[in-house]
Amino acid sequence: MLFLLGIVLLILLPSPWSVVGFAVCLVFFVGELLFWRRRVRNVPQSTGAETLIGKEARVVSECRPLGQVELGGEIWAARCEAGTDPGDVVKVVGRDGLELQVEAAAPRSAPL
Repeated sequence: MLFLLGIVLLILLPSPWSVVGFAVCLVFFVGELLFWRRRVRNVPQSTGAETLIGKEARVVSECRPLGQVELGGEIWAARCEAGTDPGDVVKVVGRDGLELQVEAAAPRSAPL
């Protein structure tokens, strides 16, 4: 954004000030790049199927013991030893390849 502002200043301002404005915007732009590079360098990435463990999913087809669940807009193969019906909420407790291991989530209390 600052770089674009510098280009606009280069076009709109009269001769000596256009170069000064562009140089100032360029310095701030580089400073912002360095700030954000340093800020996000040590942030751990959370990707992969391991991030699904502990999340809740909705059962799409009954799991007795095999079925399907929807999690994050995706349909996953699932195994639930206790058995669940479509529409139930389950919790992901593990995975085996592309198959999620799920168990029935604790029932939520009704609002007062």
